[in-house]
Amino acid sequence: MYSLQLLWRASHAALLLLVCLFLGTNKAQEDTRQVMIMDVDMPQVTRANEEVTLKLVVKTELRECMVIKTYLISNNAVDGPFNYQFTACLCDNYPRTFYWDFQANSTVIIAAVVDVVRQLGICPNNKAVMPIEANRFHVFRTLFVH
Repeated sequence: MYSLQLLWRASHAALLLLVCLFLGTNKAQEDTRQVMIMDVDMPQVTRANEEVTLKLVVKTELRECMVIKTYLISNNAVDGPFNYQFTACLCDNYPRTFYWDFQANSTVIIAAVVDVVRQLGICPNNKAVMPIEANRFHVFRTLFVH
């Protein structure tokens, strides 16, 4: 009888240990680092032919660096610096900020796009990674012209 009681106590302890291990390892294996964090700052309303500045801050939570190419696209044609592309090395401890100054004649939907690309001579020692899930990230904003 005593041996059955000892076995019963041990099985409860083993069950509790398994539950704790299961819950603990489940949380420990989660990867919550974001590949790309994009913050766009620009006015929502402007007047026709008035200069507007769009500011894009790009960050990553990955430990490795990436080569990024960033640019703007829109549903209506916008000339000038709007079409500039920037290439940079993006690392965890060094967010990148990009600026575009442009004029719009009509309301326009703008997409700030960041592509992760393979290009030599951008990151130190040419050490950079390519994400497997996606290599293109975007944020949409609308500029209303009155």
